[in-house]
Amino acid sequence: MLSCKVTVRNPSGLHLRPAGLLCGEAIKYKSSVTFQYDGGTANAKSVLSVLGACVKRGDDITLICDGEDEQEAINALAALIESGLGE
Repeated sequence: MLSCKVTVRNPSGLHLRPAGLLCGEAIKYKSSVTFQYDGGTANAKSVLSVLGACVKRGDDITLICDGEDEQEAINALAALIESGLGE
């Protein structure tokens, strides 16, 4: 299991479009992909779970990847979030 703390930088936080991008990337990996935020945990492979987290700009989240391709998954997802999720 690997974890990595990242800051959400895109202006609108994890609303529908960036949540879709995050989920689209997460489902490419066999590992389970979740993130912890302000007292909760969300499944990064579920758009509804990501939207339900209500993550806003400047919030810190901890990505957690567990499985056979966890290193590749955490590297790609952390880079995607740090890049602003296309915004």
